[in-house]
Amino acid sequence: MKLYAFDRAPNPRRLAMFMKYKGIVLDTQQVDLMKGEQLTDAYRAINPELTVPALLLDDGTVLSEVIGICTYLEGLYPDRPLLGSSALEKAQVISWDHRLFAAMVMPIADMLRNSSAAFRNRALPGPYDVPQLPEMVERGRLQLHCLLPDLDAHLARHAWLTGDNFTFADIDLLAAVDFMAWVKESVPEECVNLKAWYERAKAEVA
Repeated sequence: MKLYAFDRAPNPRRLAMFMKYKGIVLDTQQVDLMKGEQLTDAYRAINPELTVPALLLDDGTVLSEVIGICTYLEGLYPDRPLLGSSALEKAQVISWDHRLFAAMVMPIADMLRNSSAAFRNRALPGPYDVPQLPEMVERGRLQLHCLLPDLDAHLARHAWLTGDNFTFADIDLLAAVDFMAWVKESVPEECVNLKAWYERAKAEVA
């Protein structure tokens, strides 16, 4: 197997934290997004989606979605499970992952991609030429700040997102909170439970 990643970016970081927690080490090549290496013909031949991370399997199969890569690796490395141990916990992890991606990660990405000159005509990831829409910046900010109080209220009642166990859902939230800094946003001071959770989560993957 060979992993293509760019450690600074949020999606590769989600996977990196997953692998570190489970003690997984893979042959990894960095694809420098700042230099546009994901747009080269060489990388397109590996992953036509032009995104990172991408896991190239020994049979030539390419997995290019973080949740798919983690599911595959969890099957190979079941120790210290992060995708849930019971049927209910597995469902909760996937549910939280979906909610966080739709209601937190994508709004932050919309804010970044529709405001930064680096993403001019590249407002969507992948092999698409899409113009920026400035309205998406404010909508993303509003959507983000609708979710944060809900997370804070949930974490007032639970140690981790799914209850008693640290899971990939917590890794996803940790990566998303750090991603907020890319658009100069942060957790509001009044979200004390979310802030306390953040410190616990950082310690888990330190």
